Amino acid sequence: MCLTDADLNQITKETAMTNPVCVILGAGPGNGLACASRFSAEGYRTALLARGEATLRALEADVPGARGYIYDATEQTSAEQVFARIRSELGPPEVLLYNASTRDFGDIEHTSPDAFEQAWRVNSLGCFLAVKQVIPDMRQAGRGTIVIMGATASLKGAAGFVAFAAAKAAQRSLAQSLARHLGPQGIHVAYVVIDAVVDMPASRTMLPGKPEEFFAQPRDIAESVFFLTRQPRSAWTFELDLRPFGESW
Repeated sequence: MCLTDADLNQITKETAMTNPVCVILGAGPGNGLACASRFSAEGYRTALLARGEATLRALEADVPGARGYIYDATEQTSAEQVFARIRSELGPPEVLLYNASTRDFGDIEHTSPDAFEQAWRVNSLGCFLAVKQVIPDMRQAGRGTIVIMGATASLKGAAGFVAFAAAKAAQRSLAQSLARHLGPQGIHVAYVVIDAVVDMPASRTMLPGKPEEFFAQPRDIAESVFFLTRQPRSAWTFELDLRPFGESW
């Protein structure tokens, strides 16, 4: 039997689509890249979602089998269109990692209403829209994992984090509701509280002179995130705090 190039391409496509799919929303250097690399190493096809095309092309080059999609987390139409493409091109998502966030900090007197609303739209509404896209596939499969990357601000609002803290608190409450609703259907929802400064070039520039142990390493955060997807159903974690030993808490 002689296979044509078209036959071989179809076989390759079908074989690839048997691999599980991990969607990382808010992909970029740091946690996004580290998580993409970790899941890719385990055979996942990774869909990387971000607003910047240059960022996506760089990540595709760094992560074997990754595919980038330009995405606005706050737009419902974008969610519907992009997740439809992911299903068609990669397969149904088995893991969703919601890593989108904002970095507009300030107290109430230095925070505009627009900034306050945008923080909620990215951290909470965006999560809501993405989760709605993956529920049908995960429910049909009878399994799936949704990991939402949070922050200490979800638990306590510092004076200079009025928009960020309010948005992260809303996100954490959303995650609790999701976990209670989806858990009985075999879908694991976990909220990761990152109580640390993540080691990235921007962080090093902002905090020069800090020792290595001051920072949380993206590769170590990614390892913990991957661990959540492997937990047995009888012992699922909902909330996981991650911090280096030197962090005051």
